[in-house]
Amino acid sequence: MNNYLQHEMDEQELVRRLQRKDEQAFREVVQLYKDRIVNFLWQLTGDYEKAVDLAQETFLRVFFKAYQYRPIAPLMSWIYAIASNLAKTELKRMKKMNIVSFEEIKNFFIEKEPTYNPPEKEELIRSLREALNRLSPQYRIPVILKDIEGFSQEEIAQILRLPLGTVKARISRGRSRLKKELEKMNSLEKGQSSRGERKNG
Repeated sequence: MNNYLQHEMDEQELVRRLQRKDEQAFREVVQLYKDRIVNFLWQLTGDYEKAVDLAQETFLRVFFKAYQYRPIAPLMSWIYAIASNLAKTELKRMKKMNIVSFEEIKNFFIEKEPTYNPPEKEELIRSLREALNRLSPQYRIPVILKDIEGFSQEEIAQILRLPLGTVKARISRGRSRLKKELEKMNSLEKGQSSRGERKNG
Protein backbone atom coordinates (compact mmCIF):
# COMPACT_ATOMS: atom_id res chain seq x y z
CA MET A 1 0.00 0.00 0.00
CA ASN A 2 1.48 3.35 -0.99
CA ASN A 3 1.89 6.22 1.44
CA TYR A 4 -0.96 8.27 -0.09
CA LEU A 5 -3.54 5.51 0.39
CA GLN A 6 -2.27 4.86 3.91
CA HIS A 7 -2.61 8.57 4.72
CA GLU A 8 -6.16 8.60 3.31
CA MET A 9 -7.15 5.60 5.44
CA ASP A 10 -5.52 7.05 8.55
CA GLU A 11 -7.29 10.38 8.02
CA GLN A 12 -10.67 8.75 7.49
CA GLU A 13 -10.23 6.74 10.67
CA LEU A 14 -9.23 9.91 12.54
CA VAL A 15 -12.36 11.65 11.28
CA ARG A 16 -14.58 8.71 12.30
CA ARG A 17 -13.13 8.85 15.80
CA LEU A 18 -13.63 12.61 15.86
CA GLN A 19 -17.25 12.20 14.84
CA ARG A 20 -17.69 9.87 17.80
CA LYS A 21 -16.42 12.73 20.02
CA ASP A 22 -13.18 10.87 20.76
CA GLU A 23 -11.12 13.40 22.76
CA GLN A 24 -7.82 11.70 21.89
CA ALA A 25 -8.64 12.06 18.19
CA PHE A 26 -9.36 15.74 18.82
CA ARG A 27 -5.95 16.16 20.50
CA GLU A 28 -4.30 14.49 17.50
CA VAL A 29 -6.04 16.84 15.06
CA VAL A 30 -4.97 19.88 17.09
CA GLN A 31 -1.39 18.62 17.25
CA LEU A 32 -1.31 18.03 13.49
CA TYR A 33 -2.74 21.34 12.34
CA LYS A 34 -2.53 23.91 15.14
CA ASP A 35 0.73 25.61 14.13
CA ARG A 36 -0.28 26.03 10.48
CA ILE A 37 -3.72 27.37 11.38
CA VAL A 38 -2.31 29.82 13.94
CA ASN A 39 0.27 31.03 11.38
CA PHE A 40 -2.41 31.45 8.72
CA LEU A 41 -4.67 33.44 11.03
CA TRP A 42 -1.73 35.50 12.27
CA GLN A 43 -0.88 36.49 8.70
CA LEU A 44 -4.46 37.59 8.12
CA THR A 45 -5.04 39.51 11.35
CA GLY A 46 -1.55 40.68 12.35
CA ASP A 47 -2.44 39.97 15.98
CA TYR A 48 -0.90 36.80 17.47
CA GLU A 49 -3.23 36.61 20.48
CA LYS A 50 -6.25 37.07 18.25
CA ALA A 51 -4.90 34.38 15.91
CA VAL A 52 -4.58 31.96 18.83
CA ASP A 53 -8.14 32.75 19.95
CA LEU A 54 -9.49 32.24 16.43
CA ALA A 55 -7.52 28.99 16.12
CA GLN A 56 -9.09 27.74 19.35
CA GLU A 57 -12.53 28.63 18.00
CA THR A 58 -11.65 26.86 14.74
CA PHE A 59 -10.80 23.60 16.50
CA LEU A 60 -13.85 23.79 18.74
CA ARG A 61 -15.96 23.98 15.61
CA VAL A 62 -14.01 21.08 14.11
CA PHE A 63 -14.85 19.00 17.19
CA PHE A 64 -18.52 19.91 17.48
CA LYS A 65 -19.25 20.01 13.73
CA ALA A 66 -17.24 16.95 12.73
CA TYR A 67 -20.50 15.27 11.68
CA GLN A 68 -20.75 17.86 8.86
CA TYR A 69 -17.43 16.85 7.32
CA ARG A 70 -17.67 14.99 4.00
CA PRO A 71 -14.59 13.25 2.56
CA ILE A 72 -14.77 15.11 -0.76
CA ALA A 73 -11.82 17.24 0.37
CA PRO A 74 -8.88 16.60 2.69
CA LEU A 75 -9.47 17.22 6.38
CA MET A 76 -6.89 20.02 6.31
CA SER A 77 -8.85 21.86 3.60
CA TRP A 78 -12.02 21.65 5.70
CA ILE A 79 -10.19 23.04 8.75
CA TYR A 80 -8.75 25.90 6.67
CA ALA A 81 -12.27 26.64 5.39
CA ILE A 82 -13.53 27.04 8.96
CA ALA A 83 -10.54 29.23 9.87
CA SER A 84 -11.00 31.37 6.74
CA ASN A 85 -14.67 32.02 7.54
CA LEU A 86 -13.84 33.02 11.11
CA ALA A 87 -11.04 35.30 9.83
CA LYS A 88 -13.37 37.02 7.34
CA THR A 89 -15.83 37.80 10.12
CA GLU A 90 -13.05 39.10 12.35
CA LEU A 91 -11.49 41.23 9.61
CA LYS A 92 -14.79 43.00 9.09
CA ARG A 93 -14.68 44.08 12.73
CA MET A 94 -11.08 45.20 12.70
CA LYS A 95 -10.41 48.80 11.73
CA LYS A 96 -6.69 48.41 11.35
CA MET A 97 -5.05 45.27 9.98
CA ASN A 98 -1.36 44.48 9.92
CA ILE A 99 0.14 41.56 8.04
CA VAL A 100 3.01 39.58 9.54
CA SER A 101 5.46 38.25 6.98
CA PHE A 102 5.94 34.53 6.51
CA GLU A 103 9.67 34.91 7.22
CA GLU A 104 8.97 36.50 10.60
CA ILE A 105 6.54 33.72 11.51
CA LYS A 106 8.99 31.03 10.44
CA ASN A 107 11.81 32.65 12.42
CA PHE A 108 9.57 32.91 15.49
CA PHE A 109 8.88 29.18 15.50
CA ILE A 110 12.15 27.60 14.37
CA GLU A 111 14.93 29.94 15.50
CA LYS A 112 16.00 30.39 19.09
CA GLU A 113 18.23 33.36 18.42
CA PRO A 114 16.91 36.42 16.59
CA THR A 115 18.49 36.84 13.20
CA TYR A 116 19.84 40.06 11.80
CA ASN A 117 18.15 41.24 8.65
CA PRO A 118 19.98 43.85 6.55
CA PRO A 119 18.13 47.17 6.18
CA GLU A 120 17.21 46.34 2.59
CA LYS A 121 15.42 43.14 3.65
CA GLU A 122 13.67 44.88 6.56
CA GLU A 123 12.45 47.51 4.11
CA LEU A 124 11.16 44.84 1.72
CA ILE A 125 9.30 43.03 4.52
CA ARG A 126 7.78 46.31 5.72
CA SER A 127 6.70 47.27 2.20
CA LEU A 128 5.18 43.84 1.54
CA ARG A 129 3.30 43.97 4.85
CA GLU A 130 1.88 47.41 4.07
CA ALA A 131 0.95 46.41 0.53
CA LEU A 132 -0.84 43.26 1.71
CA ASN A 133 -2.59 45.39 4.31
CA ARG A 134 -4.17 47.41 1.52
CA LEU A 135 -5.69 44.38 -0.22
CA SER A 136 -9.28 43.55 0.61
CA PRO A 137 -9.84 40.13 2.26
CA GLN A 138 -11.33 38.69 -0.94
CA TYR A 139 -7.90 39.06 -2.59
CA ARG A 140 -5.64 38.81 0.45
CA ILE A 141 -6.89 35.39 1.61
CA PRO A 142 -6.43 33.59 -1.76
CA VAL A 143 -3.00 35.18 -2.29
CA ILE A 144 -1.81 34.11 1.16
CA LEU A 145 -3.23 30.60 0.70
CA LYS A 146 -1.45 30.26 -2.66
CA ASP A 147 1.85 32.09 -2.27
CA ILE A 148 2.56 31.58 1.44
CA GLU A 149 0.61 28.50 2.49
CA GLY A 150 1.38 26.70 -0.77
CA PHE A 151 -2.10 25.38 -1.62
CA SER A 152 -3.03 24.62 -5.21
CA GLN A 153 -5.77 26.65 -6.88
CA GLU A 154 -8.06 23.60 -6.75
CA GLU A 155 -7.47 23.23 -3.01
CA ILE A 156 -8.15 26.94 -2.45
CA ALA A 157 -11.43 26.58 -4.36
CA GLN A 158 -12.40 23.81 -1.92
CA ILE A 159 -11.30 25.80 1.13
CA LEU A 160 -13.14 28.98 0.13
CA ARG A 161 -16.04 27.12 -1.51
CA LEU A 162 -15.69 29.16 -4.67
CA PRO A 163 -15.59 28.17 -8.35
CA LEU A 164 -12.07 27.46 -9.61
CA GLY A 165 -12.35 30.27 -12.15
CA THR A 166 -13.19 32.77 -9.39
CA VAL A 167 -10.18 31.64 -7.35
CA LYS A 168 -7.84 31.96 -10.34
CA ALA A 169 -9.17 35.44 -11.08
CA ARG A 170 -8.81 36.60 -7.46
CA ILE A 171 -5.26 35.30 -7.19
CA SER A 172 -4.33 36.99 -10.46
CA ARG A 173 -5.99 40.28 -9.51
CA GLY A 174 -4.62 40.10 -5.97
CA ARG A 175 -1.07 39.66 -7.24
CA SER A 176 -1.57 42.48 -9.75
CA ARG A 177 -2.92 44.83 -7.07
CA LEU A 178 -0.12 43.83 -4.71
CA LYS A 179 2.44 44.67 -7.40
CA LYS A 180 0.80 48.05 -8.07
CA GLU A 181 0.75 48.88 -4.35
CA LEU A 182 4.45 48.02 -4.05
CA GLU A 183 5.28 50.14 -7.12
CA LYS A 184 3.23 53.03 -5.76
CA MET A 185 4.97 52.85 -2.37
CA ASN A 186 8.38 52.61 -4.04
CA SER A 187 7.61 55.65 -6.19
CA LEU A 188 6.50 57.68 -3.14
CA GLU A 189 9.61 56.71 -1.20
CA LYS A 190 11.86 57.70 -4.11
CA GLY A 191 10.06 61.04 -4.36
CA GLN A 192 10.53 61.70 -0.66
CA SER A 193 14.19 60.70 -0.88
CA SER A 194 14.88 63.03 -3.82
CA ARG A 195 13.13 65.94 -2.07
CA GLY A 196 15.27 65.30 0.98
CA GLU A 197 18.43 65.32 -1.12
CA ARG A 198 17.49 68.63 -2.78
CA LYS A 199 16.70 70.13 0.62
CA ASN A 200 20.06 69.04 2.02
CA GLY A 201 21.97 70.03 -1.11
